[in-house]
Amino acid sequence: MKPRGVLADRYVRTWLILVLLAVVIPVISLEAHAGTVAAVVVLALAAYKVRLVGLDFMEIRNAPRGLRWTFEIYCAGLWIVLTGAFLLL
Repeated sequence: MKPRGVLADRYVRTWLILVLLAVVIPVISLEAHAGTVAAVVVLALAAYKVRLVGLDFMEIRNAPRGLRWTFEIYCAGLWIVLTGAFLLL
């Protein structure tokens, strides 16, 4: 089933997801003084936000395949490096 109305626009959906994540991430961070699992989840959500902004608002979604994959790998690598640094330091 395809979304109708305002939600049919991908940019609006992306914007709503970003707003939702902007609310959820601080709530997760405050819960139980942000344990290790919460911190890893917050880092994953932040990397997901970077991915959404890049794909939809920087037009990388329709970019050549190599550029898109480079960006996707960058987002995954960003999360892995930040999570590793958090867990090791």
